[in-house]
Amino acid sequence: DVQLVESGGGSVQAGGSLRLSCVASGLPHCRNDMSWYRQAPGKEREFDSGIDSDGSTSYADSVKGRFTISQDNAKNTLYLQMNSLKSEDTALYYCANVGLGYWGQGTQVTVS
Repeated sequence: DVQLVESGGGSVQAGGSLRLSCVASGLPHCRNDMSWYRQAPGKEREFDSGIDSDGSTSYADSVKGRFTISQDNAKNTLYLQMNSLKSEDTALYYCANVGLGYWGQGTQVTVS
């Protein structure tokens, strides 16, 4: 079975930092493009950042320059380093392999 398990969320003051982690298990050993999405209260889930299996990254304009997505293939772990956090970053953050249809359960980030 495929599992994506996020961790690292929490409460932080504006301007602070958090690092989210997502441990993946059961994914096939082939091209795995991974993403972070987020869903704020009362809003649609939206793309945050993505990384291709060749390491190419992409970001939503709202987080560009503040967030960094990375992965450690040896640990099967996806990361999201979030700096200069703003109140509008408050959301439930999900890691996903959208192409294969796998999503984690989400980790809450609250910025006050």
